[in-house]
Amino acid sequence: MVFYTNNTTFANVMEKVILGIDPGTNIMGYGVIKVQGNKAEMVTMGVIDLRKFGDGYLKLGHIFERVTGIIEGYLPDEMAIEAPFLNKNVQTTLKLGRAQGTAIAAAIQRGVPVHEYAPMKIKMAITGNGAASKEQVAGMLQRMLKFDKDALSKFMDATDALGAAYCHFMQMNRPESQAHYKGWKDFIVKNKEKVSKTCQK
Repeated sequence: MVFYTNNTTFANVMEKVILGIDPGTNIMGYGVIKVQGNKAEMVTMGVIDLRKFGDGYLKLGHIFERVTGIIEGYLPDEMAIEAPFLNKNVQTTLKLGRAQGTAIAAAIQRGVPVHEYAPMKIKMAITGNGAASKEQVAGMLQRMLKFDKDALSKFMDATDALGAAYCHFMQMNRPESQAHYKGWKDFIVKNKEKVSKTCQK
């Protein structure tokens, strides 16, 4: 595990903590922000390195374990996760979807509401450009959240996750426009096309 933590400590009174996740099959990013009123502050960000796990199912197990640990460590009120992008390689898309689903399962299992955002939506919210590069998103987040510039080159997956969390912070007044899951039944109802008939029984 690799992580970067802001020197700013938690305030005694927090209005909301948001966990952002950037799904990945080799590197999964995470970022946590603290929200007080209309201000957001970066708490921590890092990556879950999955490259040492050769077996796909072991990767999923590690994702569940680590995301659960992050939730228990930072006690987020909500989780924002980037939706998997469609890849020409069907197997790659399937693996990415499994990684995302496992992170969602960890949040739901801990009672944390989940909000899903398309990559373009996140880029648009952060930079005003839905086709912005990872570097542009990271640079804008660094300026808005004022974290160490030295972290940018090392934690691009982490800044992507931080972007998901910050996007949710910006969209909190319009939650109805995003996918929001309160539990397994709610997830299944809103994702019938993603869940097999066997799983729905």
